[in-house]
This record gives sequence, C-alpha cells and structure tokens, in this order.
Amino acid sequence: MSSGNFWIDLILTALLSIIVLFLIFTPMELVFPANKQKIFRSHWLTDLWFFLGQYLLWSHLVFWVLFYFSLGLDQIIPSSFRNAVATQPFWLQCTEVIVLSDFMIYWAHRFQHHNNFLWRFHKIHHSAKHLDWLAAHREHPLDTIYTVAIINLPAFILGFPVSAISAFIVFRGLWAIYIHSNVRLNIGPLRWLIGSPELHHWHHDLERDRGNYANLSPLMDLIFGTHYCPDHEPEKFGIKEDLPENYIGQLREPFSGK
Repeated sequence: MSSGNFWIDLILTALLSIIVLFLIFTPMELVFPANKQKIFRSHWLTDLWFFLGQYLLWSHLVFWVLFYFSLGLDQIIPSSFRNAVATQPFWLQCTEVIVLSDFMIYWAHRFQHHNNFLWRFHKIHHSAKHLDWLAAHREHPLDTIYTVAIINLPAFILGFPVSAISAFIVFRGLWAIYIHSNVRLNIGPLRWLIGSPELHHWHHDLERDRGNYANLSPLMDLIFGTHYCPDHEPEKFGIKEDLPENYIGQLREPFSGK
C-alpha cells in the first residue's frame, strides 16, 4: 500500500470514528445530561485536536511500543507458565486478566496523582473543564503509553495474543469514552460493580486527589478506601494549575519543568 493510500485510509477511519461516536454518545448526553452544557462547548476544538492526534498519529506509536514491549516480555516469561495458563478455561483466563489489570491500573493511576513527574503528563487529561465523550480523548501520548502498557501487562504476561489484546484495548477505549460522557444514569446496585460516568466525574473534580482511580469496576476503590461518589455532580472540573489551552501548548507543557 502506498503512503498516500495509507493516509487516506487513516483519515477516512478517523472521520468515520468521530461520526459513529458522535451519533452514539450525543443523543445520550442530550437525553440524560449530567450537566447543562452545549454540544460545542468551550475548548471543544482543543479536544477535537486531541481526538485527531490520537487517531492519526499517536495510536500507531502506542501499538508500536506495545508490540516491542510484548516481545521483550516473551524473553522473560517462562513458557511453562504460559502453557499452564493456556490449559485453564478461557472464561477464567479472561477473569484473571480483567481483575489483574484493574488492580494494576488502580495503583498505577493512583501513583500518577501522587508522583509529581507523572502528574506533569497526566494533568493534561485532567485539564478539561467540561466532560463529555470528546473530552475523553484529551490525553498526552506519553501518558497514554504508560496507561495502556500497564492495563495490558497482565494479558501480555499470561500470553494472550496481540490480536486479542487489541480487541481488549478497543473495549476499554469505548468504556473510557462512556465514563467521561456528560451522562448521568441511575443503574441501582450495579454501581457497586460497574464504573459509571457519575463516579468518574468525581475523579475529575478540581481536587487532585479526590479518588476513584479504578478502571472498569469500582471494587478496587471500595477495597482500598478511595471510593467517592456523592449524589450530585462536582461544582467544577479541571486542575488548579495554569496550563496553555491550545493543543500544541498542552503537548509541550510536561517538558516545561513546571
């Protein structure tokens, strides 16, 4: 495939993705809004640039890093361990991957909020002053590599093929978009097992250490005492530090030494 065709396909895929996501999440945000805000709210264009950056540029860097990361682990993990895992029922393997990845990303995410160096990159994601499905894409590419690598580390260790892990990444990506969406739905007792926008919105509260670090399920926050979910929305989203409001400025910000 020529480079011209590659970029055309990539651009068409990005356009199709944003259209599909818009058609899925915008009606939900209009019918079940968590906060009253316009679809094209302030800083919408900045988040659009983050979306395009992820789909057109950084996703390839992330998968390239994951590929070589998996090759490195293949040299370390004993084949006898991998064979033992492979003899387990598939449902058990999937359960192990989900629980272990939630455990690891919980602590890795919590560390991002407590370690000043990691916070330089992670605060870009938290700088969004409005949450919706598009704001989920506001993320520094190096922060993405850190998160995706740790989330998928258990799958790599257990010997899941890259194709299966890719599907897992897509699923978690869609879930991340959902929990950032401007939606508030009462799911009853299920909220103790399944993460929801109302829970993750409080993670984006103005306070840097508000809690709710878990990924798919709030169980890790419940176990380790960081679960926080009042019955109303936070007054403000964002961070207390001053950051550039444009895309390039935010990409450069972590390297400014502030």
